[in-house]
Amino acid sequence: MASPDLSRVVSLQPSATVTLRDLGLLNRLVACTRYCAEVCPEVLDGSRLIVADSWTAQAAQILEARPDLVLASVPYQLEAVAEILKSGVRFLGLAPRTLADIYTDIAAIAGIMGRPEDGRKVIHAMEREIADVRGKVAGAARQPVFSEEWGKPIIASQPWVAELVAAAGGEFIAPAGKTLTAAEVVSWQPDVILAAWCGAGDRVPLEKIVAQREWSELPAVRAGRVFCISDELLNTPASTLMGGLRAIAWALHPERFAQPAGVRQIQL
Repeated sequence: MASPDLSRVVSLQPSATVTLRDLGLLNRLVACTRYCAEVCPEVLDGSRLIVADSWTAQAAQILEARPDLVLASVPYQLEAVAEILKSGVRFLGLAPRTLADIYTDIAAIAGIMGRPEDGRKVIHAMEREIADVRGKVAGAARQPVFSEEWGKPIIASQPWVAELVAAAGGEFIAPAGKTLTAAEVVSWQPDVILAAWCGAGDRVPLEKIVAQREWSELPAVRAGRVFCISDELLNTPASTLMGGLRAIAWALHPERFAQPAGVRQIQL
């Protein structure tokens, strides 16, 4: 059971809210962001204050919820963090880059909430699903994959996405998390292109970006293997990434996996 002195939690990041849900602790959540609601609609029951995210959050708004613990992730609104710390409220700041970091963050939230065993169960379930996908693509030729988390400028997806691509039998060909040019992507000649723009949901305009970037002759485009994956499935570093893994696995190996929810293919 969670410690009684941590009965009021504010989450400024969807990944933390998802982890609280996975731990069965949404009853402890007294405030979260609208982005949390997009990933975890259970929070919209009218019992919680909706606050700004880690980047734009204001301390007064957060402290209005009378929290015992604030969960946040980079990038932070540093002035708000300073005010929260000065108030004496516990603050747990997360900054994941890899799957190992994400597992550590889940374990940290579970630990501070007094549910370490439940945290281990969440982590093990993710590890089992990744291992299952990796086993199903064993022996298949590795396909060069480009994945982006933003389009203007083009920013490659984070290292944890590169790890998911590798687990699904792909070769992540861009420097993870780096800003790139359309010409650089052309030089890599990807067989598969994935777009999961932060905050865009499933609304990345695939046909438009291919035309604007002059990508029509790329192998991925000629084969119609350009996909939009819903934002929350690749950009929320929590158990929701398993939905992203299934989407990637289908995009790379439609003959081995059923098409999951949250992925859309270009129409040429």
